[in-house]
Amino acid sequence: MSENKYESIIYWDQADGIFVVEVPELAGCKAHGSTKREALESAEQAVSLWLETARSQGREIPNPKGKLAFA
Repeated sequence: MSENKYESIIYWDQADGIFVVEVPELAGCKAHGSTKREALESAEQAVSLWLETARSQGREIPNPKGKLAFA
């Protein structure tokens, strides 16, 4: 697993009965799973794919800033 330093927000989605993980610093990057662990593992994959896609398209990749960026 890659070393992901981007902040992840995890929450329970009652309507769908799943855990959702959002990575706010990477636009549109989110994942889900039936358990917290599954959701976080899916989020790691989503971050890797997001970064790979951004690199292949020559897009700027933001530096991880963490929660203070959104306070």
